[in-house]
Amino acid sequence: MKKLILGLAFAGSLLTHAQEKTKSTSPITFGVKAGLNASTLTKSDGNYGYDSDYNNDQKLKPGFNAGVFVNIPVAAKFSVQPELLFSQLGSKTEEETKSSNSYRSEYDYKKTLSYLTLPLMVQYNILPQLYVEAGPEFGFLLGGKDKGDLTTIKTSGSTTTTEKTTFSNKINKDFYNKFNFGIGIGAGYYFTQNFGVTARFTAGITDIYKHNSGDAVRNNAFQVGVAYKFK
Repeated sequence: MKKLILGLAFAGSLLTHAQEKTKSTSPITFGVKAGLNASTLTKSDGNYGYDSDYNNDQKLKPGFNAGVFVNIPVAAKFSVQPELLFSQLGSKTEEETKSSNSYRSEYDYKKTLSYLTLPLMVQYNILPQLYVEAGPEFGFLLGGKDKGDLTTIKTSGSTTTTEKTTFSNKINKDFYNKFNFGIGIGAGYYFTQNFGVTARFTAGITDIYKHNSGDAVRNNAFQVGVAYKFK
């Protein structure tokens, strides 16, 4: 939480500094944006313990993001854009465990992690309507849910029994870091002065788990969406 407050303070100082610089240049503009996320959770070494008795397949999970932004010109082609977004991250997992030749369990579930995020993008206008961007993203975990199916397969002689259970559980936030930090890069194109499309990839830097004794597990997300500036 302290890191998030420091991030907000840093963003505020940039806003104040930018406002002083832009009094005589381009005006500050406000806007709203929304879009889709395709997120996954990755380990630092990319190894999820694949062996003959255990398989873990991480796939992209769909989600969404929505919020507000302010665009602050600081030079002829540069601007700073702080944003405040609600963003769904997480991963889709297919997991298989074999405890013996006669018993196998299969998990197929989605982990959804909901964050309040503060991206702080520095944008460069290649053309008046086309920009590229990069910058940090600060996030605060609001909650989450694990939802999916557990299938157990038991074999005894020539008889095979299959049992399927559906589950939906809220995550225990005590096991997760409330603060999330990442780096984003992206681009956008405005078809008019008001309406544009955006694309961004954000790579997680911090571990999502609080007491993780193994390799760090990080959020990663592709984001595409639309933006509208009020002018």
